[in-house]
Amino acid sequence: MSTHFSRSCAIVLAGALLFMSGAAWAQQAPAAGAAQQQPQGPIAADLVAVQPDWTKVCGSDPQTKKELCYTTRDFGVSAKEGEAPQPLLALAVYDPKSEDQKIIRLLLPPGLMLKPGFRFAIDKGTPESGAFEICFPNGCFAEAKVKKAVVDSMKKAEKMSVVVKNQGNAEVTFYLPLANFGKAFDGPAIDPKVLEEQQKRLQEELQKKAEEERKRLEAQKGAAPAAQSAAPKK
Repeated sequence: MSTHFSRSCAIVLAGALLFMSGAAWAQQAPAAGAAQQQPQGPIAADLVAVQPDWTKVCGSDPQTKKELCYTTRDFGVSAKEGEAPQPLLALAVYDPKSEDQKIIRLLLPPGLMLKPGFRFAIDKGTPESGAFEICFPNGCFAEAKVKKAVVDSMKKAEKMSVVVKNQGNAEVTFYLPLANFGKAFDGPAIDPKVLEEQQKRLQEELQKKAEEERKRLEAQKGAAPAAQSAAPKK
């Protein structure tokens, strides 16, 4: 796994998925809830982009020493109407130079069945399959090796569907918008200094939200005993 994508997604692993409460995730997309609480039928979730646009990053592959670029974006759902979307899933498309084979990598939420892997399709195209690579407490990486033609189709497509299974063995389909992906993929890479500054601001924002979520949960816990003690005795 490239250190570039690992470093970028570490923010999501350490922050976004961490501060999201289990209740919020279960309400929006039950794929990560407890198996006994999950619906048994198909589930679909239309995701929205968390970042203003796609980000293209280029560097040298530490193993092959060849130039490697990837185009990435985070997607999520809004906990409440009008609120900013919370990061839930990250997509990165790797472009090893001078190679026909490309790599699609995903950072998916925890609580999914790993053995079936995942399927994805571009618009209404033929489904492709991929496998999970490694999991952490707050998310799992998965990838699929594809031909250049698949990435070319993504440049002109409206959306990408990603199908996984939750612990209740129900299929969960995430729909990711692909608008402007082609422009970013074929365009120039972001300046490393600009990328570092963006990641710094994102991390600060996620830490702030995590602290707000912690205080909210603590306030709820403190309010429950108070309400019980104030209740009239029969």
